[in-house]
Amino acid sequence: MKSTNDSPSVAAPALDSQLCFALYSTSLAMMRVYRGLLPKLGLTYPQYLVMMVLWEQDQLTVSDIGERLFLDSATLTPLLKRMEAQGLVLRTRARSDERQVIISLTEQGNALRKDAAEIMPAVLCATQCSVDEVSSLRDQLVSLRKSLNDNAG
Repeated sequence: MKSTNDSPSVAAPALDSQLCFALYSTSLAMMRVYRGLLPKLGLTYPQYLVMMVLWEQDQLTVSDIGERLFLDSATLTPLLKRMEAQGLVLRTRARSDERQVIISLTEQGNALRKDAAEIMPAVLCATQCSVDEVSSLRDQLVSLRKSLNDNAG
């Protein structure tokens, strides 16, 4: 009996051989590590990322933060509103352009930086890698992200 599909049979690639699945499942594992650490700070992972951006440079626009984190303003705005309600940031309209919202750290948000200093060593420990190994892996992932972004449809 002839198959209804005349094309040759091709086996689907195994899930574990896929780069995308290795990245996805590793990301899930990393998020589990952060979920165990961030409640001490009262932050979710996306909030932690926003705080890290603001600890590097305070008083940024929503779009500046979005560019840095690869997030759009529709995703960031509700997150920033919750962070403002927590007393971590202030949202103010730019004087030069009322359409722009400036995000600034509060005293409480700045103070959280000291407690957050414990997060990176704990994550490094969870990886069971050396600092050099983690740095190399990060650099490779940044390069991969750039290549993928440059070649995405």
